[in-house]
Amino acid sequence: MSKTKTTVEHYDFLISDNISDPFRDPEILKDYMNKWDGKVFLDALQLDKKEIALEIGVGTGRIAQSTFKQCKKLYGIDLSELTINRAKENLRADNVTFICSDYLLYEFDIQFDIIYSTLTSMHIENKQDFFNKVAHDLKDGGRFVISIDDNQDEYLDMGIYKVKIYPDNLKDTQNYILQSGLRIIEIIKTDNAHVFVCDKPF
Repeated sequence: MSKTKTTVEHYDFLISDNISDPFRDPEILKDYMNKWDGKVFLDALQLDKKEIALEIGVGTGRIAQSTFKQCKKLYGIDLSELTINRAKENLRADNVTFICSDYLLYEFDIQFDIIYSTLTSMHIENKQDFFNKVAHDLKDGGRFVISIDDNQDEYLDMGIYKVKIYPDNLKDTQNYILQSGLRIIEIIKTDNAHVFVCDKPF
């Protein structure tokens, strides 16, 4: 029977054993990850060099390497200290700030023009709290883009261990977003995910 690891233990293990760093993936793996986000996701962000952005679940900087030059300032937050340390090695830029913390518990002293997240909400059990906090951290008129995995399994099976996750589904995610006060502009289907493009009404 496979052991179960927490989310932090899982991502720390991937870094400590040099198993996975998506920032440094070869092109074939980058193309595979594009099935969840990629150009469709990046285009939906509509980044502006005058704006401040936040990436929730920044990991080792896989998406951040494509976004940091397109905004005035980029913040990236993640639970795993080893992952954040690797992100700092991967992406050294004056306009990027990495934070190691639980997003739901961290209090920012600013609001953001844009918040985005991909393949992260599956690790969050209380999804309404998550979307409520996004709405709180977003400026009026700000933009929120999230990619949710179509997979409905309750565990990530790594072979030697499993990680408990909380699958997202289309209908519930729509409800969570609307209950938070955000507005859904568009839902885009990718190969393995749905991308929600939202804003915070004035």
